[in-house]
Amino acid sequence: MSAKYKKVLLKVSGEALAGDHKFGLDEPTLENISKNIKKVVDMGVEMSIVVGGGNFWRGRSGHNMDRTRADHMGMLATTINALALCSALENAGVETRVQTAIEMRQIAEPYIRGKAVRHLQKGRVVIFGCGTGNPFMSTDTTAALRAVEMEAEIILLAKKVDAVYDSDPNINPDAKKFDALSFNDILGKELGVMDSTAASMCRDNDVPILVFGLDDPENIVRAVMGEKIGTLVSRTGER
Repeated sequence: MSAKYKKVLLKVSGEALAGDHKFGLDEPTLENISKNIKKVVDMGVEMSIVVGGGNFWRGRSGHNMDRTRADHMGMLATTINALALCSALENAGVETRVQTAIEMRQIAEPYIRGKAVRHLQKGRVVIFGCGTGNPFMSTDTTAALRAVEMEAEIILLAKKVDAVYDSDPNINPDAKKFDALSFNDILGKELGVMDSTAASMCRDNDVPILVFGLDDPENIVRAVMGEKIGTLVSRTGER
């Protein structure tokens, strides 16, 4: 097997880590994801990961709560997921480091770009927790920012759905699936792939995004190898 991309950033939603459950962590799912990440690392690919926290908490969940505090709670949720994924990766034989945008030195390294780059060069996987460390910023924006900082060739956006559609395929059985889109399509049609801040950052820095389903964790390997899965979002809108 040979990889099309040598530097990738994988964004995994919290919901994906919950497996078939709506809350918490599903250990078989973590194990399957980790086994496929190991295949990618064994191909010599530098992989960094951003995790969401929606399987435990979302900032907007706190309706009667100060948004800043609610977002900080969401950052802690991403750290739980980062540590769980780190443990699963280590069990799979992958050397891994967790870095957090909010310092919690007893359990993780603080985010330092140079140190993260060095870990990747040594063949380690780096998982980024706590988002950007700032409220009102999503983990999608974190994925875009870290991808640019790590000089990733592409963002692999692993979701519960297998591609981008013009409407929710779980509600509309006639929803149209897109093979490729431009960033302007995403922003103009408000397709909900990722928030506008993240999409704009990827467009401005020419970092494509591959949206695919994590129902089959082997899709991570397929994505890195350049197989035609999911929806590719790029500046040109072509594959």
